[in-house]
Amino acid sequence: MKVVVTVPTYNEIENIERLIGEILAQDERVEVLVADDNSPDGTWKRVAELGESNPRVHLLHRTTDRGRGRAGRDAYAWALEQGADLAFEMDADFSHHPRYLPAMIAALEGGADVVLGSRQVPGGKDIGRTWLRRWLTNASNLYVRIVLGLPVGDCNSGYRGFRRSALEAIDAGHAFSPGPAIVHELLYKASRRKLKMVEIPIEFVDREEGTSTLTFSTLLRSYVTILRLRWMGLTGKLFEATE
Repeated sequence: MKVVVTVPTYNEIENIERLIGEILAQDERVEVLVADDNSPDGTWKRVAELGESNPRVHLLHRTTDRGRGRAGRDAYAWALEQGADLAFEMDADFSHHPRYLPAMIAALEGGADVVLGSRQVPGGKDIGRTWLRRWLTNASNLYVRIVLGLPVGDCNSGYRGFRRSALEAIDAGHAFSPGPAIVHELLYKASRRKLKMVEIPIEFVDREEGTSTLTFSTLLRSYVTILRLRWMGLTGKLFEATE
């Protein structure tokens, strides 16, 4: 079985080498694909160097059509082209710790189509963030659940994995959301396809190194995209759109 863990990056030089090492240590079947948006700090160069000595490390160096959602889309397309049986996505800042990968892999091997690393199930936690950030996360999560009717607790989780058949069913390689809303787009499509989704509890820890690229304007565009997703679902256009 081939397992590909994809990591979209932009300026993650402080974290990337240690992260890759810990991902690979979780399971000998795992390969890592870093989808880097031409980071000025040289993240992509370091990944390329690591790939020269380790065939389990791969780089997708993106210099055009950049953005969080497009990096995720292209990484899923790469995983499918390379024959992945399971494909995961996680952040590069250790807020999504690699130690949860074995349980998430086991969930997919056990019959789930989609698995989420979740803060919203028993055992899940949100650590190191202010009460205001936690409140905003919970409010956002409630908004997404209401608008899209998703049957999961942590709709905002970017730590997730898919069986190959699930990625093909939702056409992940042609996702259209340019930003973080790709998380909601793929979950909504999975829900509409009636795929089995499972949540694994994780401790989400706020980043210790580097700087987040998430801004208020990006979040606002994501909330608008969520409304668009709902409209597309109601009008039967959800699986027709590609950009």
